[in-house]
Amino acid sequence: MQAAKNTICWRLILFSCLFVESSSLQDFGRQTQFICTSVPKDMDICAATLQNSVPGEDLKTTVMQLRETVLQQKETIMNQKETIRELTSKLARCESQSEPVDARHGGRRKEAGTKNTMGDVSRGPADTLTQLSQTLQSLKQRLENLEQFSRSNNSVQANSLKDLLQSKIDDLEKQVLSRVNSIEEGKPGLRNETEQRGRVESTLTSLHQRITDLEKGQIENRPLDKFQLTFPLRTNYMYAKVKKSLPEMYALTVCMWLKSNASPGVGTPFSYAVPGQANELVLIEWGNNPMEILINDKVAKLPFLINDGKWHHICVTWTTRDGVWEAFQDGVKRGSGDNLAPYHPIKPQGLLILGQEQDVLGGGFDATQAFVGDLANFHIWDRKLSVGEIYNLATCSSKAKVGNVFAWMETSLDIYGGASKWTFEACRQLN
Repeated sequence: MQAAKNTICWRLILFSCLFVESSSLQDFGRQTQFICTSVPKDMDICAATLQNSVPGEDLKTTVMQLRETVLQQKETIMNQKETIRELTSKLARCESQSEPVDARHGGRRKEAGTKNTMGDVSRGPADTLTQLSQTLQSLKQRLENLEQFSRSNNSVQANSLKDLLQSKIDDLEKQVLSRVNSIEEGKPGLRNETEQRGRVESTLTSLHQRITDLEKGQIENRPLDKFQLTFPLRTNYMYAKVKKSLPEMYALTVCMWLKSNASPGVGTPFSYAVPGQANELVLIEWGNNPMEILINDKVAKLPFLINDGKWHHICVTWTTRDGVWEAFQDGVKRGSGDNLAPYHPIKPQGLLILGQEQDVLGGGFDATQAFVGDLANFHIWDRKLSVGEIYNLATCSSKAKVGNVFAWMETSLDIYGGASKWTFEACRQLN
């Protein structure tokens, strides 16, 4: 009888003792334990074990569930990181394919508001085609003016010029068609964009020079001041340099005719730099800012609105006493102010440039600040002109005076980079 009881006891111990790993509960400060539970002879051992589970078993189950959840979350996070890395890699590849050609070959992409003093403004094929169309329209207008001039003149020289014009026009049409087709073919894949752009601009410069050569035939038939400068492209190499410097001035008036439809900003009609001060006297409209005049790097905003593709006459007067200034557009006073570089005379021995803004004396041109359009009758006086004198200039009156510091004459300028001269038309339209 006792042996039977012992056998039952050992069987109960064998099937009902629960082993709890100390490693799973070590955070709770428990050691490994053997727990023996009494089970009735006729009762199912598994059911009895579940009914008599100790609290530690529930805790163990909860910990294991939490551990499993943490592992699952960790696996999910790793998968998400891998997905993010793949998406980032794909995005980088897309961005590298959409960058300009020169940016992918080590060049720096020009950010908004920064200067590019090393080359022309970056343009894609679509922008190049638009710029090309505008430039060719300007060339066509100039050719038509020349042709009209030849028709109105019955001399042998004019007839010869007419024949030459017709030949040049035919040649021009062929070259333009070839260039446009070339750009259109390269547009889908952006193939050889830099080389195409260089060839197009080289051709345009050549055409400008050829038209200028034709226009030289008119010089003997017009006064030396009846001309305009044309800057068809926003580059850093088209400009005109005044051959002589300005004297020291305690007052001034600067006037000119301008025509432009450039946007944003018409650029820099003129800049005067002296040793140690690149912004001694500058007129500029850059980006979305209004037109400004700078004297000794001090700024006044001017109320001019001129980028409508029409001729406008503008004048700015200034005196060193209190820095008083006035602005006139088309003969009408549009604004005034003071405290613009007061008691600072304009310094002599500088360099006057038309069409570009100087970052250093005679250079440092930035294509984004270049003037685009036509400029004529640029005059400078060392005094403040009266309202009546300015009105005479704006209306092309026979009483209009020329500048006593700088007067508009073809022989007073050196022209570079494809900027061209031809007959001035604004005053002819007014009269």
